[in-house]
Amino acid sequence: MNCIEIEPTTCSLYRHLVTDPGIRGGHARVQGTRIGVHDVIAYFLLGCSFEEVMKNFPDLTRSQIYECLAYYEDNKAEIEELALPQLECN
Repeated sequence: MNCIEIEPTTCSLYRHLVTDPGIRGGHARVQGTRIGVHDVIAYFLLGCSFEEVMKNFPDLTRSQIYECLAYYEDNKAEIEELALPQLECN
């Protein structure tokens, strides 16, 4: 069996975010992690403050979280479609 390695692709406008068809369904995530942008945004949609989000994602930097917010602003429909089912479970 031949394996093809696929390198994660950096989201063009976001230096901390990548997509990879084999990880998290190919949705945008924070580079070097399996944390999806929608995972971070779900906390904001629940009403958490920036500091609370940082506490819930201690491995992420402030810049990475801000970039998730920027990506959300540019891709609201996509991120809300992914985040809303998570909110229904809480």
